Parts: sequence; structure tokens; C-alpha cells
Amino acid sequence: MFDLERWQEIFYSISQNKLRTFLSGFTITLGLFIFIILFGMGNGLQNGFMEQFINRASNVITFKPGKASEAFLGLQENRTITLKNEDLDLIDKEHGKNLEYKTSQFSKPNTPIVFGKETGYYTVQGTYPDKQYIEKVTLTAGRFITKNDMDSRNKFAVIGRLVERDLFKRENALGKYISIAGINYRVIGTYTDEGGDAEERIIYTPLTTMQLNDKNSDTIKQIDISYTPTMDPKRAIELGKNIDRDLRAKLKISPTDKSGLYLRNTAEAMGNTFAILTVITVLVLFIGFGTIIAGIIGISNIMVFIVKERTKEIGIRKALGARPSSIVGLILQESIFITIISGFAGVGLGVLTLNLIGNKFDRYFILNPSVNWSTIITATICLIFFGAIAGFIPAKKAAKIKPIEALRSE
Repeated sequence: MFDLERWQEIFYSISQNKLRTFLSGFTITLGLFIFIILFGMGNGLQNGFMEQFINRASNVITFKPGKASEAFLGLQENRTITLKNEDLDLIDKEHGKNLEYKTSQFSKPNTPIVFGKETGYYTVQGTYPDKQYIEKVTLTAGRFITKNDMDSRNKFAVIGRLVERDLFKRENALGKYISIAGINYRVIGTYTDEGGDAEERIIYTPLTTMQLNDKNSDTIKQIDISYTPTMDPKRAIELGKNIDRDLRAKLKISPTDKSGLYLRNTAEAMGNTFAILTVITVLVLFIGFGTIIAGIIGISNIMVFIVKERTKEIGIRKALGARPSSIVGLILQESIFITIISGFAGVGLGVLTLNLIGNKFDRYFILNPSVNWSTIITATICLIFFGAIAGFIPAKKAAKIKPIEALRSE
């Protein structure tokens, strides 16, 4: 490996056969380049899909009441279903050990909100403290609703970034009062939400306060729960069905009535998404490894041609006393050297191209395309290994030819 004379021979051979060296190296460079680009774009597509699920926690089950379409247990069809506080309590009692967060909400859209001379219309949502974690709300100042706020029915409000921008302009909203449907609430927090502008135009208040101001009712319009993150999708889907069955039994809704109670379980959506991602990943892997195999076949063909072209040279070397092992070693070392240099070029170009692409295709769900170094190193080692085999087999065959036969070859 560190034989100076051998390296001098290798560099001399390369300098005398630039086109041949370029063609053999180009196949390797192109194979790795295409592999890295395909793999990186596949990962970017996966990142893009996953990004769609970070606006809310990815383990959420939601229940919304509807209108019964079937008569059931003596009750008429077309009756409006109403959820109450006790329904969340029932879920907590029967399935609490499987839950991470839970909240119910009471919303009023297009509610007039006034601060000074400014007026806007926003959705006001009475909710639990856990809403912050279910919606992945990021506080920018102050705090979110607490259990004490719920118990004391405090007139507190946590406002979105766009509500603050619209009503307070450049003022600090924290500690100031806004009028919600004619009742003053103190702003105790501001937040941002990656879910988009609509999510940042919501005002959160304690659910109990909102119900008190709504004729002291105990009705709710939606229940959100998140199951424990360690739960697998199959169990999460089963949990959603069990809760749905319990609620239907309590509310006297037929098990076959699809419009009486709506269930949305992200485990099902995630399952579909992961199925799509699995197909994409398999497809990318298939194409990527197909590219690598094509590169290996290309190297093999070129090495066979190179060794055949050097048959006469090999014959001269043997006539001068060179051993077959030294001839094989020389060709093998040259083959590995060209493969490594070309592999580095392919990796460098691939990584550089992915960095230049960056997030320019985020509109097509391709986000942060990249390939981890373990994959790159594995692919490079595979190419070097098979490149070495591709050079070894014809070199060994050529080294067995008698000098006189080699010298006669064309």
C-alpha cells in the first residue's frame, strides 16, 4: 500500500490514460451523486409530511356532537346531541390511565373584542390548561390558563399574536384589559401557533368563566384528549373506539349513527400518512440501490475493459519477472484509488446540491432534504468494495496468462 514505486506507477498509468480514468471515475461519481439526491429528496418529503402534524400534538382524539340521524332507545331521530362537562369526567374516569392531556372547549366565533378605539372580531374559546400542550401553543409573554383560574373563574384572556397586533398595535398587551362581548378580561398571556393565521386569531379563556357568562351552562362543544405517547397506533385506534362506544351509550346514540357523534383520531390519519411514507421510502430505496447497482455494473464493465487493454503490459511485466500477486495488487490498488477519489467527488457534489436546494421546494412538501452520514459512508464503502472486486476478478484472470500469450494479444 505504501510502496512509493507502485504509487508512481499508478499515477503514471493515470496520467497516460486520462480518458479511461475519467470514464471509470465518472460512473462512480454519478452513481453516488444520484443516490444522495434521491435519498435526500425522499427524506425531505418525509420531513414535509411530518411537518403537517406538528401544529397539533400527533396523539390527539377529538369528539364533536352532531345531530342523531337514527331513532334509538325510544328517542327520536334528528335530535341535537349536546356534550356536557360530565362527559369529559366520564372519559377521565374510565380511560384516565391512558390519557396524557385532556380538555373540553366552548367556542364563540366572530365575537366582538374591543381595546380602546380598536375593535375586531375573533373566536373566543373557553378551555382547560391542557389546551396549551394539545395545540402546541408557544407563549411569547405571560402565562397560559391555570387550574386556579378555572376554579376561581377568573376573567383572564390569552391572546394570539395577530389579535395583539390588530388591537394593541405596538403596545404591550400584557396586563391590559380587553372587552369580550361587553365583559372586561385581563390579558395574562400572548402566544404564537405554527398552525397558521387562523390559530393566532383565537382568544383563550378559562372554560368555567365562559360557561358562567353563558347563563352558567355546563355544555361544551368539543372534547380533545391526547393518549400516552408510548401507545402504539393500533391501541390508540382501539382507545378511540372504546371512548366513542362509552359516550354513545351515555348519550343514547345508535352505534351505527355516523352523524350523532364525530370522532377524529390522529392515530388513523398518522397510520395512513406512515403508509404513504413507507411506500415513498421503499420506492426511494429501490431507485437509490438500483442506481448503486447500475454504478457497480458500470465499474465492472470498465474494469474488464481496462484489464483487457493492459494485457500486453501485464505480459511484459511478467516477462520481466513480476509476480502475479504484484500485478493483481497494482491493478487493484489503482482501482480502489480511483473509486475513493470519485466517490468523494460524488458525495461532495450530492451534499452541496442538497444544501443549495434547502427548503426551496417546501411548497411541494419537500423540507430540509438531507442524507445522514452513516448512509453516505455505507453507500461509498459498498461502491469501493464492489469496485475492488470488479478490478480483482479480471486482474487475477489476466495475471494467469502466460507472457507469450499476453504479448501476442491485441
